[in-house]
Amino acid sequence: MSTPRQERSPAPTLGRRRLGVPALVFMIIAASAPLTVVAGGVTSNYAVTGLLGIPLSFIVLGLVLLLFSVGYSAMSRHVHNAGAFYAYIARGLGRPAGVGAAWVALIAYNAMQVGIYGMFGFALSSFIAGFSGVAVPWWASALAGWVIVGLLGLNKVDLSAKVLGILVALEFLVVVVYDAAAIRSAPEGLSTASLDPGNLFTTGVGAALAFSIAAFMGFESGAIYNEEVKDPRTTARRATFIAVTVIAAFYAFSAWAMAVGEGDSQVIGRSAEFGPDLLFVFLGANSPQWFVDLCALLFVTSLLAALVAFHNVVARYVFSLGREGVLPRSLAAVSRRSAAPVAGSLVQSAVALVLLLVFAIAGTSHEYGPLFPVLTLFTWLTNVGAFGLVLLMALTSFAVIGYLRRHRSAYGAWTRIIAPAVAGVALSILFGLIVANFDVLIGLEEASNLSWILPAVVILPGLIGVLWALYLRSGRPSVYAGIGEGGETADPAGEPDDGGHSSRRPAGMLD
Repeated sequence: MSTPRQERSPAPTLGRRRLGVPALVFMIIAASAPLTVVAGGVTSNYAVTGLLGIPLSFIVLGLVLLLFSVGYSAMSRHVHNAGAFYAYIARGLGRPAGVGAAWVALIAYNAMQVGIYGMFGFALSSFIAGFSGVAVPWWASALAGWVIVGLLGLNKVDLSAKVLGILVALEFLVVVVYDAAAIRSAPEGLSTASLDPGNLFTTGVGAALAFSIAAFMGFESGAIYNEEVKDPRTTARRATFIAVTVIAAFYAFSAWAMAVGEGDSQVIGRSAEFGPDLLFVFLGANSPQWFVDLCALLFVTSLLAALVAFHNVVARYVFSLGREGVLPRSLAAVSRRSAAPVAGSLVQSAVALVLLLVFAIAGTSHEYGPLFPVLTLFTWLTNVGAFGLVLLMALTSFAVIGYLRRHRSAYGAWTRIIAPAVAGVALSILFGLIVANFDVLIGLEEASNLSWILPAVVILPGLIGVLWALYLRSGRPSVYAGIGEGGETADPAGEPDDGGHSSRRPAGMLD
């Protein structure tokens, strides 16, 4: 007698063997938007927390995420699924937890992606006004970016990788030039006070770490592309370790260079005074005007790169859930021409468009004025996204332990238990710090319902997802049996029998 999984038609698949390690590293780093983090994230962290030890926070978090990556990347060798967190939690902690995680992931990644449109629209409109004097509404600029992102999402994933590779390389170049100029300036000398643990681990450390973790969001996306990489057993693992190391070192060095360039005694006050403009103010005083203008343009493209990266992630989650029947199977449709998850891409574009229109209407007469998209759409939604993703990483750490116990002969205790357990505890503590400091993160100066409404936007769908999975277990057992499997035929050891590759023409292809 055949099982429900054996009776299903061949599952849709994404494009195979397109991405190598360098391309995947660029896509991971693009999601963190290096220039945006240095110009906006680092200065905001200095200003809001009042702590000098911000550079050290990136090192601390980098070590935690490297520990997380030990088990995460080991599991990626066995689970090749575009819905990474969803699949990992389903196969390590159980299907109900996996579906709950899927709902959280959809909310969190959409929040990150749509929130960035707020900063993108503001930055592009400001850039246009500075060059031409023409006042373009932020929402019009955001919609222009929405069109570009949507078109790239419908094309081959390697096209996005090439575009992001160029943009990320230029971002790094700009920040390297800034770092060099800051170190050369050094009005108070080459101090290492910002790396002193005493300047981080004091009152406000929770807010500092909560701010800094947002800079890493997207580093986990390597495993999401595991169906599209050249070697699913090594590509995502190598790319993840490289990306985390580069991101942590680069941001720590740049935050230290900012403290050196402004002076340890001045960097907090100057960050509070100028905010994200601090980097451009410094460059304006130490470099030609054409270079400052180029940096302003690259700040915009940095945000565009992050939009594309998170759009691709959401599209693949929708595809994965549709393929397994957790969402309507029509959402698993892929393009015959590009093998892109076209249905998932269109769904993400639709969600973004609706939220953009809502915030555009709400901001027409708001007291925040031109800063409305930054202080609401960007600040609220990106912190909601970071909140959800840290929760998912903590759960995934424990899921790794549950899954890798089936592979005791392949991995030692460090990979199977110790590293993921330490990472899980550390990420759980970090999640608690985000909850405790959420009002600070979204810029509230007094008590507001937003401090619990926005986190509830992430948590409640997760609980509903668990209930949905329980319904599937009793009402649609064939769907329930395939949760987290990604259409793979598992062998007794729990690995796909084709190594994650298939030569057959998948169902669900669109011309």
